[in-house]
Amino acid sequence: MNHAASVAHGVADIHPSSLRSAEDGIYRRISWRVMPIVLVAYVFAFLDRINVGYAQLQMKQDLAFSDAIYGLGAGLFFVTYLLFEVPSNLLLEKIGARLTFLRIMVLWGLASSATAFVTEPWQFYGVRLLLGMFEAGFFPGIILYLTYWYPSHRRGRVTGLFLFGMPITGVLGGPLSGMIMGGMEGMAGMHGWQWLFIVQGLPTVLIGFLLYRLLPNKPAEAPWLSDAEKAHVQSVLDADHKADAKSGHRGKLAAALSDPKTYVLAFVYFCCACAVYTVTFWLPTMIKGLGVSSIGAIGWITAIPYVFGAFGVLVISRSSDRFKERRWHVGGTLVVGAAALFGTSFLGTAFAPVMLLLCFAAFFIFGGGSLFWSIPPTYLSRDAAAAGIAVISSLGILGGFVSPTVIGWIKSLTGSIQMGLGALTALVIVGGLTILIALPKSAVRVGSDA
Repeated sequence: MNHAASVAHGVADIHPSSLRSAEDGIYRRISWRVMPIVLVAYVFAFLDRINVGYAQLQMKQDLAFSDAIYGLGAGLFFVTYLLFEVPSNLLLEKIGARLTFLRIMVLWGLASSATAFVTEPWQFYGVRLLLGMFEAGFFPGIILYLTYWYPSHRRGRVTGLFLFGMPITGVLGGPLSGMIMGGMEGMAGMHGWQWLFIVQGLPTVLIGFLLYRLLPNKPAEAPWLSDAEKAHVQSVLDADHKADAKSGHRGKLAAALSDPKTYVLAFVYFCCACAVYTVTFWLPTMIKGLGVSSIGAIGWITAIPYVFGAFGVLVISRSSDRFKERRWHVGGTLVVGAAALFGTSFLGTAFAPVMLLLCFAAFFIFGGGSLFWSIPPTYLSRDAAAAGIAVISSLGILGGFVSPTVIGWIKSLTGSIQMGLGALTALVIVGGLTILIALPKSAVRVGSDA
């Protein structure tokens, strides 16, 4: 018996209640060391992805861009994002998480800042394609990285904590974007929207170096865990993955790529992405349509639905872990959130009712969308996880292309986003129903109790 195995064996001899308490203590320390820097990095990732939604309030007029040009440019990000996700995740397994995240964050921070200097549609399209290529791999890489630390029964809450960065970005990003665009307009001869991309893009480069410095690749490399703790974490992960063999899944990459349920999950994520990016890319425009003209005020008001979205992430992921149930917590919330979002299109410019429905929609859309990512890592075998997660993310993220492109095109034709909201809402409802009907409970493992 090697040293790590003997240590783990010794730990396993402890009374079960004491062992559980000790294990909880280990994971509290892991969470305090890993999750804050991961959360900060994702906040900057999501901010650099969606700040174009705030910038368009000025840049469309300054550059004479139509809604169709804006929508296409916003969506093109996801085309190259799709193409480079799988290679990035496979590279992560070879060179490690730290180098992968450093490369990703430095390049996307520079590309995001470069958006400040576009003057023509083709330049806007090009920089968005570059941003998608450079950022590809960060999100599925983090999802994969969390599987190196947390077993399935702990992953719902921790995945929710990571994806808490989405609504938090909206809470902070709206007021911050409004202040930058309003307060820095004309400084050094540049528009506020140009400063927005620079001020929010360059710090990402520094965060990349911070992440490289602070994050270990795996528990075995963590200097703040003892040998016994490292061995225990590994034994917990090994025991968790024994379910792969029990459920009959082959531990081969081909198994993930040939399994129809992989593509069911990709479709569900596609619908999640449509819902999330409908909110993130068009919320400032929807608020402006309620009669709010001040950019600063729009920034502060957009924060309100994101506050509810943040609560949704925490409440729904905690409820899912407590009841050890995933399908209804994801599918049901998507249906409810999409219906609420579509309901806003029938209320005209009635500020209070529209805001109430937007808050309701954000609670369920962000809550269900974030919890979705606790399903693929537990469904896929350990060997297939790296490519499988990336395949699901790559195909599903096309929702981020479809959502702004379709709504922008329809808005240019009709002057309203109502028909676009209707089409995308129907699609999201289908996605919610799909996970309930097409994905059996046996395919979604939540610890040993599923």
